Amino acid sequence: MTITELTALLALGSIALFVIGLKRLSRVRTARSGNALMAGGMLLAVLITLLEIGLVDYRWIIAGLLIGGGIGVAIVLRAQATQMPEIVARFNGFGGAASALVALSLFWLAVVEVPRELTTVDALGGTAAVTLVLSVLIGTATLSGSILAELKLRGTLSKDPRVPLRTAVMGVLVLVGLGAGLFAMFTIADTGVAALVVIGVVVASLLVGIVLVLPIGGADMPVVISLLNSLSGLAAAATGFALSNQLLIIAGTIVGAAGLILTQIMCVAMNRSLVNVIAGSFGEAGDVEHGEYGHVVSADAESAAMVLEAAGSVIIVPGYGLAAARAQNAAYDLARALIDRGTQVRFAIHPVAGRMPGHMNVVLAEAEVPYELLFEMSEINPEFSQTDVAIVVGANDVVNPAANDTPGSPIAGMPILEVENARRVFVIKRSLSPGYAGIKNALFEREHTVMLFGDAKEMLTELAGEVTQAR
Repeated sequence: MTITELTALLALGSIALFVIGLKRLSRVRTARSGNALMAGGMLLAVLITLLEIGLVDYRWIIAGLLIGGGIGVAIVLRAQATQMPEIVARFNGFGGAASALVALSLFWLAVVEVPRELTTVDALGGTAAVTLVLSVLIGTATLSGSILAELKLRGTLSKDPRVPLRTAVMGVLVLVGLGAGLFAMFTIADTGVAALVVIGVVVASLLVGIVLVLPIGGADMPVVISLLNSLSGLAAAATGFALSNQLLIIAGTIVGAAGLILTQIMCVAMNRSLVNVIAGSFGEAGDVEHGEYGHVVSADAESAAMVLEAAGSVIIVPGYGLAAARAQNAAYDLARALIDRGTQVRFAIHPVAGRMPGHMNVVLAEAEVPYELLFEMSEINPEFSQTDVAIVVGANDVVNPAANDTPGSPIAGMPILEVENARRVFVIKRSLSPGYAGIKNALFEREHTVMLFGDAKEMLTELAGEVTQAR
């Protein structure tokens, strides 16, 4: 078997791992193995590419694998489940930067080696030249946008300043980046001029990412992260075209398509359009008068536990407040205490609860909550009317009845967990402060709703203790 035949066969195996892994990511129970399969496919793809090129000193290859792998392991081992959205944003940025660096190195190699009487495009070809420019533009914009997204998710950058004439500014920056890149490709190769042009393309691309993400509020960062994930895949696919590497084209296209599909799913779950999200008009609680609360009933853990002891069925609804309080273990302790009493317990997961799709699944998996206790919104919503008690932990907008009852509400039409249909509702929250939408939650004023004010972890621990003592 020739090297060409071997690499083609291995490439087919890598693609199969990507497709099977992506399919397994669609289910909570198989998500871990799916992630492992895709990681294996990516490692195989890297090895195939290096084998196919055959020009790189393998000492550099091994060093790169060890350093890159070590950085990845260190980042993930230090990260908590609540930080996964930030880590995803960071890795999106790394992906975009990697594609841009490969494209820049290929361009620079052509500039240095091409005879002075020829243009760079003579050495690369028209398709490769155009896709290299696109790879640098998209990859670098993804890097800067991802850095901003991580800072916003972490709370380091809390302001969402408006950019005057933002659409026009972005359009000009994109045209400048494309124009400068194509100018470098279709003019006589010169290292000095090429260096200046490359710097111009990189700066323009960085500014595109900044202008794109800067005005968008924290509530929309999950959608932005998904979009940036898609862009990082497109950058990789563009680099694949430049390198004539079919495997990179396929892998990048899969990532780009998956990211775009996920972005659309999240927009539907929030009843928003992608254009509306990019416009940066949501997620600024200060711009909306959230109103005053009238009749709100509160209680302590002991009183709530007495109700739970008599309940035959309980649904726990986790939100970002649970993740922020690191209360997932306490939530599972309460669930186990209730299950030991013979109570049916389930967890209801909203698609955009937390900071990104699947965030609550990751947080609860860290507490080893069994997969069979987790239910998606479409599965669990019909069950609320037959449920004795619903416990909302740190969730707000995703359980707000205003989405169904108030046509003029900022969240009108947004699919929600229909918690209000339960016979009794307990809401664990530090205060009556609004969610990202900036409006009051009508659920808090319902006659069958009781507020349990306090830290989520402490309150759940108290509830678990009270239920356990009553056995």
